[in-house]
Amino acid sequence: MAQAISALFVATFLVVAFGANAQANPKYASFVIDANTGKTLHSRYADSPRYPASLTKMMTLYMVFEAMEQGKITKNTRVTFSRHAASMQPTKLGVPAGKSVSVEDVILSLVTKSANDAAAAIAEHLGGTESHFAEMMTAKARALGMSKTTFRNASGLPNSRQVTTARDMATLGIALQEHFPRQFKYFSVQSFKFGRTTMRNHNRLLGRVSGVDGIKTGYTRASGFNLVTSVHKNGRSIVAVVMGGRTGASRNAHMQELLAANVNKGSKRKRGMLVARSGGTNFGNAAVTVAQLDADDIPLPVNPLRPSDIGTPVAASTVTAYAAEPAAPRPAPAAAPLDTIKTAATAPRSGWVIQIASLPSQGEAVDYLRTAQERAGSVLEGLSPFVEEFEKSGILYHRARFSGFSSKSAAWSACSALKKYKYSCLAFDNS
Repeated sequence: MAQAISALFVATFLVVAFGANAQANPKYASFVIDANTGKTLHSRYADSPRYPASLTKMMTLYMVFEAMEQGKITKNTRVTFSRHAASMQPTKLGVPAGKSVSVEDVILSLVTKSANDAAAAIAEHLGGTESHFAEMMTAKARALGMSKTTFRNASGLPNSRQVTTARDMATLGIALQEHFPRQFKYFSVQSFKFGRTTMRNHNRLLGRVSGVDGIKTGYTRASGFNLVTSVHKNGRSIVAVVMGGRTGASRNAHMQELLAANVNKGSKRKRGMLVARSGGTNFGNAAVTVAQLDADDIPLPVNPLRPSDIGTPVAASTVTAYAAEPAAPRPAPAAAPLDTIKTAATAPRSGWVIQIASLPSQGEAVDYLRTAQERAGSVLEGLSPFVEEFEKSGILYHRARFSGFSSKSAAWSACSALKKYKYSCLAFDNS
């Protein structure tokens, strides 16, 4: 009895101590929920906006599992890597453009190695483009009750407008195991052999902490070290989230502390499905009205285009998505309907067009166009945004353009007007 009291005191002390330190860490958030009843067991900054990093891949996998269930793909379906997918930053599988892997290889690579190129490849396979797939992910998040989450890509690579909360990530963790109990077992895989390489799962709690059977880790410099953990033990089911850890080790230690303090508080009786496939949750996460971003909150474009920038990329460090990010992210904007931005897969537009940027990736170009529409709607109203690929010296660029001008003078006038919004602009005949 004395030992149990001592252990409880130590666990409580560690949680309180970490919580005190977390107050000085604007990236930190944590949440623990009973996945049998929906009861909140622990919550700190659970509804504050945070960057998901590779926790994003939980939703990517949700979309994959749903497509499998609907018969759109099987685990043996081949997924081809485009130049866009192959260009993703590490961590990655390193599959060359034009080559393919199976859907199951994609799943295992996302669960273990957290492969960014595989995330982009499956996004394009299911959504046509990664940016369109991200909009599908956001729509799905809203349907599941994740009211404060917005996705901009399928991997979790840095984007200042891709945000979530600890509570929303817990909702997704519960949805994955409730909706796809057979596929959820992938999250417990501790290693994956791809070719001659064996990839270990980044979730170091698997096999080390009793009852842990998933789910996902994540890290970017802006997010800190994130972790969503599922525990099934003695009839109890817990989902816990830690976001913004200063190191992977401290994040893991804090997760263990939270689990030790809360697992035995869980109920052994399942109340029923907690996350409806469409229509939100059946636990304490009431729908929240999320404010739209004010015009002044939308980042201004940086490093304007010069005349030589046709076919030349703006350096990635100057793109809005990679600009120095605030200490804590802004709230997610409300889900928008799927936009009509055409991508590089669409035939080039003819006639007079304007170009406002040339960027390294399709997703960045789409985001840049969308931001321009938000900031300069009066100038760009009625025009058609599109992305056009351009290859130079073996490097693929993505031109952010608008078409729909009736004449040369109309295109030049638009460029002149865009200068007021700090956009550089080039007008030319694309016939």
